[in-house]
Amino acid sequence: MPELPDVEGFRRALADTLPGRRVRDVDVRDPGVLRNTTARTLSRNLIGHRFTAPRRHGKWLILPTDGPVLLVHSGMTGHPYYTCRGAETRGYERLVLTLDRGELRYADLRKLRGVWLVSGDDEIAAITGPQGPDALDVDLPKFREVLSGRRGGLKATLLDQSVIAGLGNLLTDEICWQAGLHPFRPIAGLDADEVKQLHTTMKRVLRTSVRHGCVPGLPRWLTGVRDEPDPSCPRCGARLSRGRAGGRTSLWCPRCQPDQR
Repeated sequence: MPELPDVEGFRRALADTLPGRRVRDVDVRDPGVLRNTTARTLSRNLIGHRFTAPRRHGKWLILPTDGPVLLVHSGMTGHPYYTCRGAETRGYERLVLTLDRGELRYADLRKLRGVWLVSGDDEIAAITGPQGPDALDVDLPKFREVLSGRRGGLKATLLDQSVIAGLGNLLTDEICWQAGLHPFRPIAGLDADEVKQLHTTMKRVLRTSVRHGCVPGLPRWLTGVRDEPDPSCPRCGARLSRGRAGGRTSLWCPRCQPDQR
């Protein structure tokens, strides 16, 4: 599932190509990706407008024009990208905007989320719901503030987009493992040093992941072994444990991440 690093990769690629491009035509090949609009309304509102600089918050990609805004959530398989006209498709292109130069395409196999058309920031907030500070940008004081007074487990808290925006299953497992903190630890039980370590680790994992455009399966990373049938900890060699945390299947090392509930 695309998480913050994937969506930031989409944003950076589009930031190099999309600003200034004018929409000439809108081809909705599958209206199943449109969430709050129709093909006719999308065409009527977008044609003639120019895109400005794309933005991102958490897992949401924001594509403003000099008029309305396209709001994109990729779900599990969505991929917005810019290409020249006539370029080979990547498969499952559901929406194609023909521009004065090139095309903006949205490919999505499973169509779990999609594309919204909004007029401004107030409508964006109504669609995204409460969003915490972006995980890539949040500093330590703000991080301490948003975690303060929270109940529940560590991983469930990090997955809550209203607390910290942008973290998904792979990132939270990787962050907890690299920080040496069990994903089931009560968030209220973390001391000041552990919160600082968690923040430092989160920023380091995110910086590396953004460079790769995904959560990478590096040799010394937990993500690199999570798909193995009987994975072992890349740090200590212990057999890894699996369980449910935050409604997701979690992976952790019982030796490196002792359960202190």
